[in-house]
Amino acid sequence: MTAPLQPLLHEAIMVLRAPTQFWSAPDGSVDPAAVHGVYHSDTRLLRGIGLTVNGQVPEYLSGGGERSNTVRISSLLRMLDDPSPDPAVRLIVDRTVESWGATDTLTLRNRRAVTVTAAIVIELHPDATPVDHVKLGIGDRADAPAVAVVEGVAAWSLEHVHATLRATGLDLEFGDGVIRLSAELEVPPNGHAQVSWRLEAHDAQAVVQGVDGPAPWSAPSIEGVDSRLALWIDRALADLDGLRMTTVRQPEAEFIAAGAPWFFTLFGRDSIWTARFMLPLGTKLAGDTLRVLAGLQGVEVDESTAEEPGKIMHELRRATVALNEDGGRIPPLYYGTVDATALWITLLAEAWDWGLPDAEVRALLPNLQSALAWMRDHGDADGDGLLEYIDASGRGLANQGWKDSDDSVQWRDGSLAEGPIALVEVQGYAYQAALRGAELLNAFGVPGAEEWHRWAARLRSRFHEKFWVEDSTGPYLAVALDAAKNPIDTSTSNVGHLLGTGILDAAQVELVVDRITDPALDSGYGLRTLSTESDGYWPLSYHGGSVWAHDTAIAVLGLASEGRGEDAAGLIEGLLRTAAAFDYRVPELHSGDPSAEVALPVPYPAACRPQAWSAAASIAVLTAALGLSPEGDRVRINPITAFKDSTITGLALDSVEADLAVA
Repeated sequence: MTAPLQPLLHEAIMVLRAPTQFWSAPDGSVDPAAVHGVYHSDTRLLRGIGLTVNGQVPEYLSGGGERSNTVRISSLLRMLDDPSPDPAVRLIVDRTVESWGATDTLTLRNRRAVTVTAAIVIELHPDATPVDHVKLGIGDRADAPAVAVVEGVAAWSLEHVHATLRATGLDLEFGDGVIRLSAELEVPPNGHAQVSWRLEAHDAQAVVQGVDGPAPWSAPSIEGVDSRLALWIDRALADLDGLRMTTVRQPEAEFIAAGAPWFFTLFGRDSIWTARFMLPLGTKLAGDTLRVLAGLQGVEVDESTAEEPGKIMHELRRATVALNEDGGRIPPLYYGTVDATALWITLLAEAWDWGLPDAEVRALLPNLQSALAWMRDHGDADGDGLLEYIDASGRGLANQGWKDSDDSVQWRDGSLAEGPIALVEVQGYAYQAALRGAELLNAFGVPGAEEWHRWAARLRSRFHEKFWVEDSTGPYLAVALDAAKNPIDTSTSNVGHLLGTGILDAAQVELVVDRITDPALDSGYGLRTLSTESDGYWPLSYHGGSVWAHDTAIAVLGLASEGRGEDAAGLIEGLLRTAAAFDYRVPELHSGDPSAEVALPVPYPAACRPQAWSAAASIAVLTAALGLSPEGDRVRINPITAFKDSTITGLALDSVEADLAVA
């Protein structure tokens, strides 16, 4: 039997409004064998859609939309046309997705001088497949749901997810597992006729839900900036708007879901980085994200979920998620992440820098203290002064940094490292978090800051004792330490995350800059996750040679914070080329093929899009390019050379538009 294959995404179009998403071919059709379908709350509810007019498939012309939740698809209906060369009959499908479901409105337009008759048939294949089964390539094993039709409305369910489908101007019937909508339309001369169908969905046991109302950030207005960056920001903010969610438990606090189609929920690390990138546009999103995660902070030791006191969670789902067909499982509330806790602390400090009100910070100080204690008591499980992880359950994520695939931590010869693993970037996160956490304790009159200064100093000392290795070009930082505390000698993009954390001295910053600007890591379209000099390198490996926009954006921000903005210019240019190539909806990742060999970045065919931190990376690039930093009630601007002529408004401190001060 052929092994199941994850469906490819790169050629599909999608529209979304969390928690609903609609994937299809460019012509709007939905192929049951692909990722295509209408999903709501981690369940696919429609897996096939076919449309014919007078027994023929319309001829696709174009499709697109300015917002993340709408698309207009235009096709020709030459089976209804006259012999002249100019098309005179066409079909417009306006597809809209809302948090509660999706609507297709079909408009037939006729410029002929005679009435045309159009026999429309739409076949819809109802489904009730969990999204993780679709991801594993086993979605076709699900039985078709039982569908009831009452007074022209079709209804079906998967456990607690309920769907209803109704039509306007179309007859509805069900048989042989297919909902069939049909009508014979008379389209008048120089006129039009219209029909529609609507799918509504509800999850009675949802743990996350969609958000209505305005987005909690300002919209920057920039002039004189590279037009690619402006276009990327516009597209990114629209996509981020579509990814806004809240938990059912805390409906007043928003976060950004990690990405579509697989990660339409709260992820600790992803939501933190997204909020952190977005800080120049206001602190509301950061404050909400901090509170949502604080509300789920660990309180006990539970090996099955990786929960520990003070730990920030990794992933929230309505039900257990299958990782693979070999028994790997993610429980509904999972804490298997080594870095989210330190990142939560730093987000709190940086949000305060950008104007998060003192009262909001003060309310989170107990969570801060618990998060700091987790780094010491559980993050450093063996007491060696460094943070490490291992999947104690044997059923969760084997790797628990941002590169969380099974083969993401490997030696230069391609062999896999054995855990517990101490990742290089996590030590920088923890060092920065300890110092920034101590700063907050001092600022708010809470004792204990000196302990965290001492703890950070020990971590820094141990870090420099253990992580430096050397090759023919000189010293560099290993990606991690293995179970025996041996440095794992691959050169990776992880080291770019250390810039700006304070764990490096000036000479060490220089060594890191040399590595990440070298063509072995810099593909010309962003940083490769793994150097081309490693035996395990492959440009289409998820974490072993591909390029992730957010990963490069973190390095770009770090360079800017180290006063190395000009060194960031090449990486910024690579990201802008990538954004343009993907029509400004930058995917989760793309191939690490060098720009010298490929005219455009090669898609990673199963990459999610939109992805929260890939979209928010546009604001990180803006921040680094213009040298933006908070200073009291002003935002200081110190642009790199390529952006010297730029002007910007719409930045915010404490969500109030701020004045700019040129450095």
